[in-house]
This record gives sequence, C-alpha cells and structure tokens, in this order.
Amino acid sequence: MYRIDSEWLEDFDEAMLGFFAIDHADAGMDQFLLECYADLPAREAALAFGEDYELCRVDTFWPPQGLALSS
Repeated sequence: MYRIDSEWLEDFDEAMLGFFAIDHADAGMDQFLLECYADLPAREAALAFGEDYELCRVDTFWPPQGLALSS
C-alpha cells in the first residue's frame, strides 16, 4: 500500500480548490483513488482528476488562487 505524502495532498487540495472549488474529501476520493494520481505533480493530478471525472472548472473567481496582482 502506497502512503500519500501529506505535502502532496495539501498541494493537491489547494489545486482542486482553485480549479473546481472542492477538495479531495468533497470529491469523494478514497486512499485508492488518491494513489491513482499520486505519481503526478499535485497540480497536474488535480487537472487529470477533473478531466477524468468531467468536473466543471471554476473560472469565475478573480484573481485566480496564487495570482498576485501588482498595483
């Protein structure tokens, strides 16, 4: 059994929240399903999961998470 790295999971949840406004728990992901995506970088894993399960992107928030706007 593969252990999910806590830092990866935190980054994955952050990406999921930014792209789809849900985290892995909201998506119903169990240990097995997380392990299916854990070999990818967290951001790519979130996008791959969203594509595999046809999640709707949340592009209505501005600015996107992590984007710092300069004055």
